[in-house]
Amino acid sequence: MDLGDQLKKLFPDHQSEEPDQKPTEATGLWISDEPLICRYEKRKGKPITIISGYDGNKQDFKDLTRQIQQLLGVGGSHKQEEIIIQGDYRDRIMDFLKDLGFKVKRVGG
Repeated sequence: MDLGDQLKKLFPDHQSEEPDQKPTEATGLWISDEPLICRYEKRKGKPITIISGYDGNKQDFKDLTRQIQQLLGVGGSHKQEEIIIQGDYRDRIMDFLKDLGFKVKRVGG
């Protein structure tokens, strides 16, 4: 008997609210209803791709960053709720995120 069953026994009249986010079965990441923002910038003359708007937990955020880095074979980091990938890989990143079930919005050029 898991925790959910025990709570149902204690509180049979309680109606649980469904979370806004749903985990995907393939990756275990939380998928939000709001789209992820994918944009391109140049910092110190070097191109970078920035992905923002992910509101899952911190470990899922790190896992998503790692998956994107491994897919592209490039460096990157995650800072202040943004994933920063070295290079202009917007199209490949957007296709990858759509395959995972995310909604993605391209911003800028």
